[in-house]
Amino acid sequence: MIKRKKNKKNYNTNQSSFYFEDYLETNRNNKFSQKKNVFQDRIFLLFFLFFSLILIFSFKIIHISLNKVELFENVDNKKKFKLLRRDIVDRNGILISRNVQTFHAAINPNLIKNKNNFLIKLKLTFPDLPYKKIEKKIYEEKYFYLKKRISQKDKEKFWALGEKAIIFEPFQSRIYPHSNLFSHIIGQVDYDNYGISGIEKYFDKDLKDENLAGTPLELTLDTNIQHLISKELNDALLTFKSVGGAALLINVENGEILSLVSLPNFDINKRTDLKDNKYTNKITKGVYELGSIFKTFTIALALENELVKPQTIIKDIPRSIKCSKFKISDIKEFPRNLSVEDILIRSSNVGTLLIARKIGEEKFKQFINDANLLKTPEIQIEEVGKPIKFNWNKCKLETVSFGHGITTTPLQAVSVYASLANGGTIVKPSLIKKPHKKKYERLISDKTSKRINKILRKVVTEKEGTASLADIEGFNVGGKTGTSQNYNDKNKNLNSFISIFPSHKPKYALLVMLEDPKVAKDLIYNYRGIKIKGTRNEAGWNSVYVAGKIIKKIGPILAINNNDFNEEYVAEKIN
Repeated sequence: MIKRKKNKKNYNTNQSSFYFEDYLETNRNNKFSQKKNVFQDRIFLLFFLFFSLILIFSFKIIHISLNKVELFENVDNKKKFKLLRRDIVDRNGILISRNVQTFHAAINPNLIKNKNNFLIKLKLTFPDLPYKKIEKKIYEEKYFYLKKRISQKDKEKFWALGEKAIIFEPFQSRIYPHSNLFSHIIGQVDYDNYGISGIEKYFDKDLKDENLAGTPLELTLDTNIQHLISKELNDALLTFKSVGGAALLINVENGEILSLVSLPNFDINKRTDLKDNKYTNKITKGVYELGSIFKTFTIALALENELVKPQTIIKDIPRSIKCSKFKISDIKEFPRNLSVEDILIRSSNVGTLLIARKIGEEKFKQFINDANLLKTPEIQIEEVGKPIKFNWNKCKLETVSFGHGITTTPLQAVSVYASLANGGTIVKPSLIKKPHKKKYERLISDKTSKRINKILRKVVTEKEGTASLADIEGFNVGGKTGTSQNYNDKNKNLNSFISIFPSHKPKYALLVMLEDPKVAKDLIYNYRGIKIKGTRNEAGWNSVYVAGKIIKKIGPILAINNNDFNEEYVAEKIN
């Protein structure tokens, strides 16, 4: 019995020892686990802090990059500076011109450890550089520019060379995203960011005004319309083998210029010699005889002075009239009795001449003066032309009446058409978008304006009219053609067409001008529903054709109410 008790006691002792040892082991495991968890927490915290710092840094970089006024840092002196010029944008805020950061890659030869190795690496990376000159300068140990206005790609290549001797000097470069699209308007800047032509020169001081930093200069131009007109005009030069051409679209109500194209043009991102005559801005600086386009002015003036009405018959119109040594005649034979509106519709030189004689020289002089046709155009660029001065001699009234012997800029001519179309109020063209202040200075009465608009519409719609190819369905186009000799080269034609649309309530005037076009023998015209090949070299067969294509393309973009083009519109009858 005693022995059994002893054994039981021993059993209990052993059991107790077992539990104690198990507890100790468990306790040790728990402590290790706790230490492990603490270590993991610390690692996690370090990673969290690291990624938080990265995130904060990233947000800081984004914030800096989005800052409107960019600040650039000179690698050498760490000085910060602001953008030197403001942005230029179109009427819809589309960027036309901007200063951006770029760099000059310079060399400090004193920092080159092994000149031979440096030259080898440089030549392998940039094989097109002038290495004889570079080598000479390196051994002369004079600081010099290796390459100016480098791209980001080139900058990365220079960095990859791993040479401390290459120093990147920050530089502001003016860029033009649309290359040659606005070349005759925007102009250029020199390497010191001073405007040297176009808008850049005219508004040079304004564009560098620090008080206006961050506020772009807003133009009246519409980039989308400019693209479309430019394309159609370029195609026209190929189709008609013209040496040049121009187009202008203007709002007749406020004078805002939506598009100005002159061809040939040039890439304003590259330095161009603007003294070359082929790059003349034909709209503002070109001076031309515009021919029969002037007949509209003669008819409007006669109506304004109530010397005639649109239906007044001019009787016994001769085939030709001799004035001094000049013989004035029509291109083709017309009926001897024509109404005033028919004279304009058919474009009769002799008929227009007879009407001009009714007006008289003094009144004609006054009209031309009031219309500013012989003055230098006022526009926000310096590239403008002054019409050639002439004296009012014996036959000047007769020849000027149909656009011969008088020169003006296309800009001035379109401005007068805008004034005739908008109710008679004088229009001053502008490239700068600003609140329009109504001016009540008149060129003609509202009554005369409505009469002229109706006649110009008939020039397009009537069988005898010269501008049938501009009769684009739904746009109610009116206008007048002009075929003349180039004033500077009598062997070359100048074909023009100025249109207004919609003619019953004009909003826009469009000029299309082609220099020395040729007959497009392979071109198939849709002439009043009949398919015919081109055989004639007149404005009605090229400039009008191009204008029709342009109006068809830009009409929807102009966001004009469709009712404005409705042919069912009943215009007020004016006797």
